[in-house]
Amino acid sequence: MSSEMMEVVFDNSNMSSEMKVEKPELTLYNTMTQQKEVLKPINPGKIRMYVCGITAYDFSHIGHARAAVSFDVLYRYLKHLGYEVTYVRNFTDVDDKVINRAKECGENPLDLSSRFCDEYLVDMGALQCLLPTHQPRVSDHMEHIIKMIETIIAKDCGYEVCGDVFFSVDKSPNYGQLSGQLLDHTRAGERVAVDPRKRNPADFALWKAAKPDEPSWESPWGPGRPGWHIECSAMSSLYLSPRFDIHGGGADLKFPHHENEIAQTCAACDDSGVTYWLHNGHVTNNNVKMGKALDNFFTIREVTAKYHPLALRLFLMSAQYRSPLNYSVLQLETSSDALYYVYQTLEDLVEALSPYREAICEDGGKAEQTAEAKDIVRGVRSEFESKLSDDLNTAHVLAGAFQDAMKFINVSITKLKKMQKKQRMSLVVSLVEVEKAVREVLDVLGLLTTLSYADFLKEMKQKALARAKLGEEEVLQKIETRRVARMNKNFEQSDDIRKNLALQGISLMDIPGRATVWRPCLPCSSQPKSGAKQATPP
Repeated sequence: MSSEMMEVVFDNSNMSSEMKVEKPELTLYNTMTQQKEVLKPINPGKIRMYVCGITAYDFSHIGHARAAVSFDVLYRYLKHLGYEVTYVRNFTDVDDKVINRAKECGENPLDLSSRFCDEYLVDMGALQCLLPTHQPRVSDHMEHIIKMIETIIAKDCGYEVCGDVFFSVDKSPNYGQLSGQLLDHTRAGERVAVDPRKRNPADFALWKAAKPDEPSWESPWGPGRPGWHIECSAMSSLYLSPRFDIHGGGADLKFPHHENEIAQTCAACDDSGVTYWLHNGHVTNNNVKMGKALDNFFTIREVTAKYHPLALRLFLMSAQYRSPLNYSVLQLETSSDALYYVYQTLEDLVEALSPYREAICEDGGKAEQTAEAKDIVRGVRSEFESKLSDDLNTAHVLAGAFQDAMKFINVSITKLKKMQKKQRMSLVVSLVEVEKAVREVLDVLGLLTTLSYADFLKEMKQKALARAKLGEEEVLQKIETRRVARMNKNFEQSDDIRKNLALQGISLMDIPGRATVWRPCLPCSSQPKSGAKQATPP
């Protein structure tokens, strides 16, 4: 039976009030105030959220994936709490990096960026990140960007020089309030060199005059294209209004990007502001920020070629979203192994409950849960709410009460056939409710597969085979060779086969009365070694 069928057959939606867990207040760390604050939306029951997306010129790496997953968890949890969420995540498809890569490839810049926007969405689908409400692209919003720049100039906060337009940071009295950067110490920006035409070295480009063989749009200052920062001010104002609830992005965007966004939007709009600024930590490689400039990154595609995308998702949630996350094969293996255990347990449950499908329908809700099951369900829900409501703390979210639920399922499965009918029905109902609580947690975390449990496990096994560089037929042949060796009492050969497969992440399980089966496991070779240096591609 599929997991979807199980959910329909055993639908105990009328949960007693004692089983419900009150949803707590959500606290978020606000970079602007440098403290945790209780979420209080501008409009009760509604949240407007903008997150800076990728610059689309290459396949996205797992640093991009962490940002996407972090804010997807926030999006899902806000919806879980009952908020109506408008979520905007942009694509930067007009940028120096896009233009330079297009020149290298001999491709039209907008065609190249469009292609990598589409590739990013493929990656997001694999990671089960929900689609935002809006995904605007810079190239589609030139009119709005130009109008905002005109307003900034009209308010004497911007100036034009030979077709370029700069923002005057001296006209922004609170410049530096987000990042803590003082004007005397600020740089001109990450992506531009200091221009002697600027009134202040910290002034930044709102509009760049056209250069030969680069995409350009007509403007009051001549043909050109936007600077890096203005796009987010224009698009967030358009889709959310100048004042909205949450603005998110990577920690590296605090300065100059978000600092400049604040200055621009405040200059252009009388009533503007973001209530909560959220920034996710970097993914590091050997404790150095992972990025394309250092060529120390792994793309999402490279990792998901050998690990299930949901295993990567779980790895990206293995530290609190604001903390740095150090990439390691061991951590990926651990996340993969943990997820396999969860889904194998759920698949075992489906098989164990299958004979009682009709009985539970006939019971009509007469059987009651055991006291232990009620405690398990309450513990799973309350611990989950406690962690997520505390600044989205997903570290160890599948430990504690969640693991208690896994153990309860596994122990109960062995008891079912030995019990009398009345006791058995009580345990069946209990298991259904525990599964329901487990699925709720997985759903909010974005870890609930759309496949049957069995099909999901097959996908995970295929990834394990890819890591081991083995075909399933090879594994089955080794199992058969081992069976013959054991039959001939050649236990040394039998043990060697088991050990060698274990080194490759393949565990053999001898089940009494049945053929030997295999499952992925944590490879012995992935154990941490002293003196380990840089992580290698998976």
